Amino acid sequence: MAVAKIKKPHDVKDLKLAEKGRGRIEWASRSMPVLASIQERFRKQKPLEGIRVSACLHVTTETAHLMQTLQAGGADVTLCASNPLSTQDDVAAALVDEGISTFAIKGENRETYFAHIKAALDHRPQMTMDDGCDLVSALHSDRRELLANVIGGTEETTTGVIRLRAMEKSGTLAFPVISVNDALTKHMFDNRYGTGQSTIDGIVRATNRLLAGSVFVVLGYGWCGRGLALRAKGMGADVVVTEIDPLKALEATMDGYRVLPAAEAAKIGDFFCTVTGNTSVLASEHFERMKDGAIVANSGHFNIEIDIAWLEKNAKKRTVREFVDEYTLKNGHRIAVLGEGRLINLASAEGHPSSVMDMSFANQALSAEYMARNGKRLEKKVHPVPPEIDREIARLKLRAMGVKIDKLTPEQEKYLASWQEGT
Repeated sequence: MAVAKIKKPHDVKDLKLAEKGRGRIEWASRSMPVLASIQERFRKQKPLEGIRVSACLHVTTETAHLMQTLQAGGADVTLCASNPLSTQDDVAAALVDEGISTFAIKGENRETYFAHIKAALDHRPQMTMDDGCDLVSALHSDRRELLANVIGGTEETTTGVIRLRAMEKSGTLAFPVISVNDALTKHMFDNRYGTGQSTIDGIVRATNRLLAGSVFVVLGYGWCGRGLALRAKGMGADVVVTEIDPLKALEATMDGYRVLPAAEAAKIGDFFCTVTGNTSVLASEHFERMKDGAIVANSGHFNIEIDIAWLEKNAKKRTVREFVDEYTLKNGHRIAVLGEGRLINLASAEGHPSSVMDMSFANQALSAEYMARNGKRLEKKVHPVPPEIDREIARLKLRAMGVKIDKLTPEQEKYLASWQEGT
């Protein structure tokens, strides 16, 4: 059993859950060899020594391993939840036992959610680590006196990057932020394979319904949508994709899916899942066309992709099982909304598998190290993950998987470097 450390300020459900959380964190860490190797180096080199880090992330076993890595690197870490339903309470308790201030309770209301963000900002961060930009947004809106302390930050997800780029464009962003989401070793694997598997996991856990033979509508064909469509197809569903981007719509068509406008897909779908990062993707015009028993879920970051406010106002609601709210419309049709329209892969399941989060959080750790060294010299804008970090993570992951690749011969390097040699 781990030796308990002095407990810093915290707000979690029950500290007695810590032992269970420790076991689950250890289990996850076994599938995160890249982050483990970074943690080992951090413990020796202390690249984050004395830096106060406020993180707003999904409080899961994988996040815990990242927090331990930052702590091993010398950082003074405070963590709050980036979604009211994504916290794993036993993990939050275990982190408090590890000496990490944690403010997160699964199912917390809106008031508590933002109170926890305030608590993370009370840490007076020199570095931020965000998933959705709520922490950075609150910092710029409510705690501007703290901005001078901040060296820089990192952002985990597409939605957060969109918000940050809007801040940059308006001249509001007060410090540099690295877009971890844009790293190839993040979005090509986390968004596609992580979201694909974990979203299906969440939908099946919440409903216990068979996907095979159903019509599964994926709204949005970005990396998350690609992964979700692939996994739904693998489960035997007839997948329909909706899109606003002609290039992505063309790609979905070439990948073998039917592509329809959302209003047309609404008539035939059995399952619907939004993965766009936008608002009101499923709204009244879609609900009124859905057949009786349609199941609606979201795997985008915020619960704004489904217009639940319209359903609350225009339909009769009842909870039929955990994470399933059924809305009966005036036409008698019933629509089941999963997980309050929040991230279903974290609301009713456990989020992405640890082996894929290994790369995402390796990007977070190495980007934090890069920001600690270079943040004061960087422009106040959104920056990509340096290519050398991306390549190093890919190299470490391949090594951990026992996969070997070829190297260019001197002759090949010479050929590629020359513009004169032809056939």
